[in-house]
Amino acid sequence: MAVNLHTESNSSVAELVTGIIHDAQTLMEQQLALFKQEVREDFAKAREAMISLALAGGLLLVGVILLCLMGVYMLHELAHLPLWGSFAIVGGALTVSGGVLGYLGREQLRTVNPVPEQTAKALEENLEWKTKPM
Repeated sequence: MAVNLHTESNSSVAELVTGIIHDAQTLMEQQLALFKQEVREDFAKAREAMISLALAGGLLLVGVILLCLMGVYMLHELAHLPLWGSFAIVGGALTVSGGVLGYLGREQLRTVNPVPEQTAKALEENLEWKTKPM
């Protein structure tokens, strides 16, 4: 089904091109604003999570120190080991555990990408389109 559209307008080609350019600039400004807002929201969420993790980490640190001291003295009393040997066993176990957890955390951190991919790609495409000569 063919539709024959005849529009009567006094718009010149220059006005149409100006309108297209204006629309493209508006689109780019809106995409840039969206990109900034998404990054701002992601950082706000990350900041809240980091505060919770820092508080939890502080409490866990105190708890672990107390439990480690308990373990050292328990080994000393029950296994009749010298105190320095008990400290060495507990310290070695903690060092190995910390190394493994640190390695796993580093590997997970490598997969984090804080940039919103879709918005960045759309913004990049618009910048390429704008820089091309007409």
